[in-house]
Amino acid sequence: MGRLTEVAALGSGARAALWAGSPPTLLLLSPTSPGCAATMASSDEDGTNGGASEAGEDREAPGKRRRLGLLATAWLTFYNIAMTAGWLVLAIAMVRFYMEKGTHRGLYKSVQKTLKFFQTFALLEIVHCLIGIVPTSVLVTGVQVSSRIFMVWLITHSIKPIQNEESVVLFLVAWTVTEITRYSFYTFSLLDHLPYFIKWARYNFFIILYPVGVAGELLTIYAALPYVKKTGMFSIRLPNKYNVSFDYYYFLLITMASYIPLFPQLYFHMLRQRRKVLHGEVIVEKDD
Repeated sequence: MGRLTEVAALGSGARAALWAGSPPTLLLLSPTSPGCAATMASSDEDGTNGGASEAGEDREAPGKRRRLGLLATAWLTFYNIAMTAGWLVLAIAMVRFYMEKGTHRGLYKSVQKTLKFFQTFALLEIVHCLIGIVPTSVLVTGVQVSSRIFMVWLITHSIKPIQNEESVVLFLVAWTVTEITRYSFYTFSLLDHLPYFIKWARYNFFIILYPVGVAGELLTIYAALPYVKKTGMFSIRLPNKYNVSFDYYYFLLITMASYIPLFPQLYFHMLRQRRKVLHGEVIVEKDD
């Protein structure tokens, strides 16, 4: 469920390290997260240290350093353009569906292939961290991305009776607008041409979109609880040869409870970043 830095002042090599993006799946501040928390998928934080990817590069030849920077920048630019386009396609499909049908019923089914593809494609962000072109923690990014994967595959895809819930529309709209804004922000930053309205949108839209997305996710999981309890899906009962048990119903309850401490952390962190980026305030974050 949650992930910050401002790129405009970074050099192109350092910036390349920042922009694979991740989800803001609201989990994870510790993020925008799922662990259990694994599910706050609406959140989002930017990279944390533009120079981190350059650690140890002093031992490499300047030519190799430049090549790696250019290749990383080229790939990340392509990746972010592709993701922006993918979420734009999803947004257009959603608007067209509603205009034609006049109802949200059937919306998820009509856009699920596009949603699954581009949300699953975000797993590349973990790879970006692993190979060092983005300096974010692999663990944090993994949690952030997996939170969205969890909502898409293990909740909405797997529990078909909830696919027509209004809450699904809430998180779909919140995710879509957030991701279009986020990936376009990364793209223009990499190209050294960041329009102010995109930066403004990135640090203002979340004020409404994050709570809406979280509400949609929580209500969707809540709607899934009766079905999960009745069917026992994804649960492991004793006795069995491994002598272990797992109850998916209680796992979902714990996941919902994890939003309580995690969402405020991410939300207020983003508010502090907003003040710093848009208003130039110097923010000193205290260690707990």
